[in-house]
This record gives sequence, structure tokens and C-alpha cells, in this order.
Amino acid sequence: MSDPNGMVSFVSSGPGDPELLTLRAIRRLQDADVVLFDDLASGPVLDQAGPQALRIAVGKRAGRPSAKQEHVNALLVEHASAGRHVVRLKSGDSGVFGRLEEEITALRAAGIPFEIVPGVPSAMAAAAMAGIPLTRRLTARRLQFVTGADVTGGLPGDQNWAALADPHATTVVFMGQRTFPDMAAQLVANGLPPDTPALLAEAVGHPHQRLLRTTVTGLAALLKAEGPSTHPALILYGPLAEMA
Repeated sequence: MSDPNGMVSFVSSGPGDPELLTLRAIRRLQDADVVLFDDLASGPVLDQAGPQALRIAVGKRAGRPSAKQEHVNALLVEHASAGRHVVRLKSGDSGVFGRLEEEITALRAAGIPFEIVPGVPSAMAAAAMAGIPLTRRLTARRLQFVTGADVTGGLPGDQNWAALADPHATTVVFMGQRTFPDMAAQLVANGLPPDTPALLAEAVGHPHQRLLRTTVTGLAALLKAEGPSTHPALILYGPLAEMA
């Protein structure tokens, strides 16, 4: 049975700029005994943790050696069961493609209390840095988030292509740099105009941030020719992505 004094705080770090952390996130980092952090949540955000905190890297990056999810779950249970306050530091908002459910399930099975500290989703940060809204009456009436990669790293085969090809939606693709050329072909085949505006947002909120405005087919051609960047990136497409 776990020690009643141990718990886990799932802290969302936002896009990586410490100025976008919530006050609660900063307090949890300062008070933590252990911080299990993702690659994208390291750097200046991790620096907010107190000097007493044991820092453990458990990040997952495409094409690189990564911590297994079962190992991360075991670390959470191990340290919280020992009566420690564990911060699980995730990038963006932990509830958006962050494997939050798998870690919560492990804690519930072990009887360990937890809390979720929300953060700025990277999609919202990318739009803000680009100076665009994500919705507009009549022309961008729906907002949808989708992953561009399945568990193997390939394009998911069970996508709702009719919904993703809706020209009146703003669509944000997470983890899609490698698969977007194939995704774009499916979108166009399902009715999305090839010249639909698209935005590639790399390293949002960091000094080396890059915002590239093009079209769906233009971005597909670029990524096919150059390959994905080494920096984390989002792809936004829809009627608002062209705004200067």
C-alpha cells in the first residue's frame, strides 16, 4: 500500500517558455522531491524545480532511444509509494497526446493520489506566436486536433478523412512532420483544396522558433524534399493559416 504522503502532480509545461507556466505549475516544481521530465519539458522550465528535487529524464522522441512507458509508470509508482511528491513534467498540455491516461491508470491501480495541473497547449501557443486566431465565424467554425503518427511512427490508417478534409475547420497535426506528405495526398483526395493555407510551427516559444506559411501541398513537397526538422513542430492548416 502506498504511503499516504506520497502523490504525483502531472504538470503541463506549455511550449517550453517558463513565462507561460501557471503559478500552480511553478509551485509544484519548487516543492517536488522528484521530477520525471520529458525532453521537450527540459531546459528553462526544468530550472524552476527546487534544488532538492531529483531529476529523471524519461522523454520520448521519434527516432531516438526512449524510455518505455512501462518504465515511466514504474518510476511514478516507486517514488510516490516511498512518500515522495513526484512531479511528472510533460510538454504542452499533458492531456493532449501526452499518454496521460496510461500513467493515471498505473497510479490508480497502485492506490496513489494524483492531480493534473493544466498548461498552455502547444497548438494555442503556435497560433498566438503566428498572430492568428484558431476559429472564425462562418469560415473556421470548427477546431480539431489530430496525431500524424501511430504507435509505429507511420500515418494512422483509421483517420476520419472526411472530417480532416473539411475546408471550414482549423486542423492541428501533432507529430506529423514525417507523415504529412502522405497525409496531404489523402486530404486532397478527400476534397481538401490543394492550396489550403498551411503553417509549420517549429520550436514554438524558443529562441530558434520558425514559422513557415505555405499551402498544404507546398508543405508536403517541402517536407518530402527536406525531411522533418530536428525541432518539435506542429502543422496547422485551414482558412486562418494564411493570415500575416
